[in-house]
Amino acid sequence: MYINGETIKTLRLQQKLTQKQLAESINVSEKAVSKWECGHGLPDISLIEPLAKKLGVSVTELMTNAVVKNVNKNANMRRSGFYVCPVCNNILWSMGEGCFTCCGEKLEKAVPEQSDEIAADHVIVAAPSDGGIFVQIKHPMEKTHSILFIAFISNLGTVQIAKLYPEQNAECRFAGFAKGTVYAFCNRHGIFSKEIK
Repeated sequence: MYINGETIKTLRLQQKLTQKQLAESINVSEKAVSKWECGHGLPDISLIEPLAKKLGVSVTELMTNAVVKNVNKNANMRRSGFYVCPVCNNILWSMGEGCFTCCGEKLEKAVPEQSDEIAADHVIVAAPSDGGIFVQIKHPMEKTHSILFIAFISNLGTVQIAKLYPEQNAECRFAGFAKGTVYAFCNRHGIFSKEIK
């Protein structure tokens, strides 16, 4: 990951700042800012945080050149997203759009497909059980091919996530029966979902 000069320029212009104004705000010369934007140099590590703050982005957004425009200021469960690290399988859930990294990798939001549109071993079966929902997926559970997690986001605004491991079955139980969406993530094929009506 490195800072792209074009990103600095774009963000500076969005903030309606001249090179001189940006330079003065972080105590560097106007020439330094010009060099960064032309790709002839990079900001010192000690300047990254104040530079990001002045440009109105997070350090992660500045470092990955991936600025997130969150139009969902109030957050909405229907815009929830799952991000899975390809290195350590860490699972992140976000109520809205975000810019996340793990193990030095920028994480992309997993985009689900409907379970009935994909392979037979990616079909989610969910049924009411003891006042909750029992979810089962007939899927291999091996180290190289397994379901990493099953999650349920209810229409009432609750989120439940069950982390799975290769030595167990691809099934879990969620408390409280409600309408919503079940998500499952295959470490080979990505995320898929099924709506519970």
